[in-house]
Amino acid sequence: MSCNKDGCAIKKHNEGISCMVKNCTYHDGERYCTVKEISVGPNHAKTSADTICATFKARD
Repeated sequence: MSCNKDGCAIKKHNEGISCMVKNCTYHDGERYCTVKEISVGPNHAKTSADTICATFKARD
């Protein structure tokens, strides 16, 4: 496991977190997220279109 100020990434993907954002650091290259936990907001969202993944970090 590698950790930094942005969280901890696990080596294998988390099957409970599907992700299609291939330019995210935590994307496994197929369809899953490899971060230990995600943060989604904002708290005033009413629909899924109103939400954002606060854990997203663009791949270098």
